[in-house]
Amino acid sequence: MQAGPDHLGPIIQTAADVALTGVVCTAAWCDVTAHRIPNWLSVTGLVAAFLLRAPGGLAATIEGLGGALIALTIGLVLYALRAIGGGDVKLLAAVGAFLGFPAVVGGLALMAVLGAAFALASMIRKGLLPLLIFNTVDLIKSWRSLGRAGQVRTLESPAALTIPYGVPIALGTLIWWFAEGVRV
Repeated sequence: MQAGPDHLGPIIQTAADVALTGVVCTAAWCDVTAHRIPNWLSVTGLVAAFLLRAPGGLAATIEGLGGALIALTIGLVLYALRAIGGGDVKLLAAVGAFLGFPAVVGGLALMAVLGAAFALASMIRKGLLPLLIFNTVDLIKSWRSLGRAGQVRTLESPAALTIPYGVPIALGTLIWWFAEGVRV
């Protein structure tokens, strides 16, 4: 949906392009260098998304809210299953607000595929593919039994294999945003 009156549309869209790019690239950088995505960055992204959607009216704002809630819900499920960290969940909510519903669904799917490819490449590069397979089987057992089977691991566990998931979130978001021509 094009935001606001015709004379504001391109300006707001450019601001949304810059804001989203800045948020996800900064998050990826922080995740790679500090292994954390700061809360201030995710909150800033969320606020920016809604401010940039506001001139588009109630429909655009509701679209952003739907995207944020879907991304937050999926992120919380993945967090409960110990698949991603809390910073990733909050970043996903901000990204969801930018993408809006229904675009967030495809964006999340792309992020998942990129995340799996990134994890696989990282583990192959580190020579840890057998451990990745073992941990994946263990995680699936835990998911299937709602946490009652398999070794209980957290992202802080010694055997945990972690990747900076902010990178696939950023790549997936930017590819989806610019390739799909998402308009706030």
